[in-house]
Amino acid sequence: MKRALITGITGQDASYLAELLLDKGYKVFGTTRRTSTVNNERIKHIEDKIQIIPSDLLDQSSLNNAILESEPDELYNLAAQSFVKTSWNQPVLTGEFTALGVTRILEAIRTINPKIKFYQASSSEMFGKVTETPQREKTRFYPRSPYGVAKVYGHYITVNYRESFNIFACSGILFNHESPRRGLEFVTRKISHGVARIFLGKQDKIELGDLKPKRDWGFAGDYVEAMWLMLQQKVADDYVIATGENHSVKEFAELAFRTVGINDWEKHVVSNISSHMRPAEVDYLIGDYSKAKKVLGWRPKTSFKKLVEMMVKADIELEKNK
Repeated sequence: MKRALITGITGQDASYLAELLLDKGYKVFGTTRRTSTVNNERIKHIEDKIQIIPSDLLDQSSLNNAILESEPDELYNLAAQSFVKTSWNQPVLTGEFTALGVTRILEAIRTINPKIKFYQASSSEMFGKVTETPQREKTRFYPRSPYGVAKVYGHYITVNYRESFNIFACSGILFNHESPRRGLEFVTRKISHGVARIFLGKQDKIELGDLKPKRDWGFAGDYVEAMWLMLQQKVADDYVIATGENHSVKEFAELAFRTVGINDWEKHVVSNISSHMRPAEVDYLIGDYSKAKKVLGWRPKTSFKKLVEMMVKADIELEKNK
C-alpha cells in the first residue's frame, strides 16, 4: 500500500486529492495547523479513512515529525496562505508560509528520506503581468502580489532541490481551479453563493470588484488528478495545468444567474471597484496545458459552464439546509 502525506488537508484541493488517493488504495495522512476552532468540513465524509497529523509550515520540527510518523512515498504540499488579497495585508506571513514553508518541507525530505516524491503547488499568479499569451512552462514570471512572489520562490526552490540533491520534486503551475468547496472569500464562490441566496430570497445583491479581469477557470477535482500523474512519471518535471480558455468575472456572474433563470442579473450586482482594488492587478491569464496533455495524458474534463452550474446548485442545496 502506497503512503501519501498531504499538507493543508482541510483545504479545497487537498480534500479532492485525498479522495482520489483513497480510491487508488493509498494510506493517506494529512497535516493541519492547531487552531482553537477546527474546520474539517471539506473532509468530514472521509475523516475516518485518513490520519491527521498536527503540523505547521512555520515549524521545522513538526514537519519532520509528520514525515517520520507518516513515512510517505509521496508528499503533496498544498498548505499555504493562498488568498491573494490577504497577502497584501500580511506580506511577511505569506512569505513565511508560502515561500519558506516549501524550503522547510524540502529540507525535511532531504535529511529524513530523499526518496520521497514531492509535489509543490505552484500558481498562475506567478505569471502576473503576463509577458506572453498563452502562458506555458517557460513563460517568464512577473508576479504582481506578495502571494505571487512567494509562489515564485516556492517554485524555484523546488527546482533547486531537484537539481542540487536529485530529489524527485515537481511543480504544478495550476491556473485558477474552483469547486463547491472553494472558500467564500474567493470571487467565484462569492458569486455562486450570492446567486444561490438571491434565488432563495435571502439577499438581493452581490458586491463585487472589477468585472473585466479574465481567468482560466477549471475544476479542482480534475486538477488533482494532474498532481498525482506528475508523481507517477520516471522523471520529475514542472507542468502548466489549465483549460486553455478564459472568461471574465462578468461572464462567470452572468452564467451563474442564468443557471437559476435570472436574466436581468446586472440589477443584482454592485461593482465597487475602489473598495476591492489592490496595489497591483493581474488582468489576463490563460494557460497552455499541451505539455501535460502530451507527457501526462491529462486534459480537463469539466467545462466552464458545467463548473459554474455545479457551484451554484451546490450552494442552493447548502442554503436550503440552513
